[in-house]
Amino acid sequence: MSIRLAVSGATGRMGHTILELAAHNPAFEIAGALESASHAAVGKSIADALPSLPKVMALVADSLSGIQPKPQVLIDFTQPPATLSYLKEALALGISLVIGTTGFSEDEKKKIQDASQKIPIMMASNMSVGMNLLFALVEEAAAKLGQGYDVEITEAHHNLKKDAPSGSALSLGEAVARAWKVNLKDVATHGREGLVGVRQKGTIGMHALRGGDIIGDHTVLYAGQGERLELTHRAQSREAFAQGALKAAQFLSTQKTGLYDMRDVLGLK
Repeated sequence: MSIRLAVSGATGRMGHTILELAAHNPAFEIAGALESASHAAVGKSIADALPSLPKVMALVADSLSGIQPKPQVLIDFTQPPATLSYLKEALALGISLVIGTTGFSEDEKKKIQDASQKIPIMMASNMSVGMNLLFALVEEAAAKLGQGYDVEITEAHHNLKKDAPSGSALSLGEAVARAWKVNLKDVATHGREGLVGVRQKGTIGMHALRGGDIIGDHTVLYAGQGERLELTHRAQSREAFAQGALKAAQFLSTQKTGLYDMRDVLGLK
């Protein structure tokens, strides 16, 4: 039996890609899509809103309650205020939630964690298989090399991305911090300007680049005396993230409650 799926931010880059892949995946039935109330696509069929999907007649709505029949899973790649609004509806309706949105505050993350006691939620800063393998490799390398190697993390994204550093870059920093048994907030250095003095041992440099249509590049540099090691992931297409989101939706369809990440989905734990 196919999973009834809803996708928010339907006309955005990620939403559009997820809908296109889901439309060709027999595991899913597209129940509907979501956009903000003021968006011109609301009330139209997905086929009318997105000509690349001519056979998808489900409607674009401005709320989960406006999608009938009720979806089983919502995939959300939007902005924190929109995600939290959808979270409230998902709780009331008993809908599972895949969250790819980044930039949440600690209080907002707590709301998501609390909600996961009532509905299944999968939240990840990056849903590609390769990137999640990188998280594991970065932590292992940091543990093996120790703080004798300086760590610098750089990320590059398109010029429309609003939060910095990226959620994936923060996850990479957290992977290093776990290996070092420290708190990332205590050791992160975000960019450098002026006379900052010598580099402090045990800090983690974080640097964000923005430009053009870069989908997502992440590099972790381990610099020692006489050598350096670089671990890099480059996203060539949004399909890698969209496929991961659909895997997560399938995973959540078998769960009752709980807060999961892509390591659970991919069996990397």
